[in-house]
Amino acid sequence: MASHRLKENSNFHSSQYLYMAAISLRHNPQANNTNQQREIITEEIQGLIRVHRDGRVERPSIVPSVSSTVASERGVTAKDVMINKETNLWARVYVPISACHYSKLLPLLVYFHGGGFCVGSAAWSCYHEFLTNLASKANCVILSVDYHLAPENRLPMAYDDGCNALMWVKREALNGSCVQKWWLSHCNMSSLFLAGDSAGANIAYNVATRMHMGSTSNTPLLSLKGVILIQPFFGGEERTFSEKHSLQPPNSALTLSVSDTYWRLALPLGATRDHSYCNLLADGSVKLRDLRLPSTMVCVAEMDILRDRNLEFSNALAKAGKRVETVVYKGVGHAFHVLHNYQLSHSRTQDMISHIRNFLNQ
Repeated sequence: MASHRLKENSNFHSSQYLYMAAISLRHNPQANNTNQQREIITEEIQGLIRVHRDGRVERPSIVPSVSSTVASERGVTAKDVMINKETNLWARVYVPISACHYSKLLPLLVYFHGGGFCVGSAAWSCYHEFLTNLASKANCVILSVDYHLAPENRLPMAYDDGCNALMWVKREALNGSCVQKWWLSHCNMSSLFLAGDSAGANIAYNVATRMHMGSTSNTPLLSLKGVILIQPFFGGEERTFSEKHSLQPPNSALTLSVSDTYWRLALPLGATRDHSYCNLLADGSVKLRDLRLPSTMVCVAEMDILRDRNLEFSNALAKAGKRVETVVYKGVGHAFHVLHNYQLSHSRTQDMISHIRNFLNQ
């Protein structure tokens, strides 16, 4: 999640637009009143998202989107694929070029980007760079899902999109799709992993639980082998120590106020942060011991406000008898692997990619 402290796009409203609007409103009192209603902002994370009272949502282009054809020096082919044209659900696929020279099939990693459920895209340059690097160094095929965003599409829409993406993969593989053969032919469907960072990690976890609760078939063709949760975005009404006391630098990707805003925009209307989508350990949530989860890797950033909540979640998984591997990355904060906003970001990102590669091949 990009920093809410970044300056707003200076071109957010052009001077020409403001000038023409002023002229028209001067001669139309009713339009002036309507415009005032439209300009009332109910929620805002500076530079990232602005929600108006009339329901309009604005997302400044703070992070550039790039084409899948952007040249890569890492030996990876990337292409966009349409999952559902009617709902505009699509994904970006990354395949190591070396896969063409191997007879061995590669793990399939289905990835969900971060952004508090409200911003972000599979086309964002920072994710294109990170996932190109991950596919190359971890030697895996990656399907990065561009799910629908809140508040226009509140949870559980993103979870639905994740499950629909998996069902599409299964259907295309079963049908022997010629269109998708260029990447499916390199995938070991019995070595499927779900992964994501921040809100994307939350989505990966919820899709994984649905797979084992019957919402998505877990068959020999599509067998979930593991889940990788990078700084998973969870919350709760009661604050943790790191949420209350972790001092965040000016370039922090996630502060407590930003986190609260994301949850207000993403959760079902009227829900609190103790809703099961947000607080997995709250009373009334599905008990971890009753869930059939595969091996889980939890990547924690030492300077992240989510640190203590992530560690609490990992410990709860272990106590529930689940296989969990927890790695804490020192000296970095939230989204360090995509924003490179800490001095140690690069080296810690390479460490994390190495750990993910080992997890995929264990």
